[in-house]
Amino acid sequence: MNDGGAGLGLKAGRRRSRLVRFLLAALIVLPLGAALAAGGAFLYGKYLFETAGPHDDAKVVMLEQGMGVRAIASRLEREGVVSNANVFLAGVRFHRAERSLKAGEYEIPARASMASIMGILREGRSILHRITIPEGLTSLQAMQLVEAHPVLVGGMPETPPEGSLLPETYSFTRGMTRVQIVADMQAAATRVMDELWDGRADDLPFKTREEAVILASIVEKETGVASERPRVAAVFVNRLKVPMRLQSDPTIIYGLVGGKGTLGRPIRRSELDRVTAYNTYHVDGLPPTPICNPGRASIEAVLNPPETDEYYFVADGTGGHAFSRTLSEHQAKVREWRRIEHRQGAR
Repeated sequence: MNDGGAGLGLKAGRRRSRLVRFLLAALIVLPLGAALAAGGAFLYGKYLFETAGPHDDAKVVMLEQGMGVRAIASRLEREGVVSNANVFLAGVRFHRAERSLKAGEYEIPARASMASIMGILREGRSILHRITIPEGLTSLQAMQLVEAHPVLVGGMPETPPEGSLLPETYSFTRGMTRVQIVADMQAAATRVMDELWDGRADDLPFKTREEAVILASIVEKETGVASERPRVAAVFVNRLKVPMRLQSDPTIIYGLVGGKGTLGRPIRRSELDRVTAYNTYHVDGLPPTPICNPGRASIEAVLNPPETDEYYFVADGTGGHAFSRTLSEHQAKVREWRRIEHRQGAR
């Protein structure tokens, strides 16, 4: 019986030993397995985050101000540009980018990965819309373009003073107000004049920035060929120095129609003789205000005109002008222009 008891004890000890070894192995294997599973999940999530997206075409997505990262992830999944909102959310949190995603209107490129979408949102690369104000428009005409733009929001400001806007192409994001874009145009005009004023020529026949803009607006309306701006400016500067009246047709038109900008027909003789504050055939010096919004090139031209001895110009039939030093030269060129007009009218 003693031998049998010893055998039973030995077997029980062996069973306990195997159990201990099993438990020790489990303590090692289970965490290792969990770690491997977690690592596998991480690698798969990383793969999903960095692989190409599910959308075959570029898509525009709007993310409103105040949206949290979870709402952003859901919006992106709903718009079909990420395959799994939770993976995008996890990726953003892994990169600690929760607070750096920016609201805006975004164009998500075709097949963009979640990682690249996160980068777009972090950088705030919103879609830029544009509005172009051409040189030579009146402020009223410029405001009509602002009012008609489909992306700008809000009511219209009062029509700004003539000559206070810089003709330019302006970029903005969705949500920009009409009041703000007009303020930007005015600020741009001020910046350009600030930049150019101190470098002006010494012997100009005007003293103020306002007078420079008035003359630049006349140059703008008189010039159909951009390269002629300096030469046209020189003619008017020469006339002011004499002094001679500017005798500019666009000033007559502005005196007749104001901010509407265009007459829509040739000037009549009676209108040429009509005395208004803007008719420089009758008014000495400059008119009281600009007649349009001049561009930078016209402002540069009047602030630093070339030295010439020309006092006259007339249309040459090609969109440009023929310039003259003397009245007799000018009258001969006027007769030639009238012959051209007559031939064109006879066709």
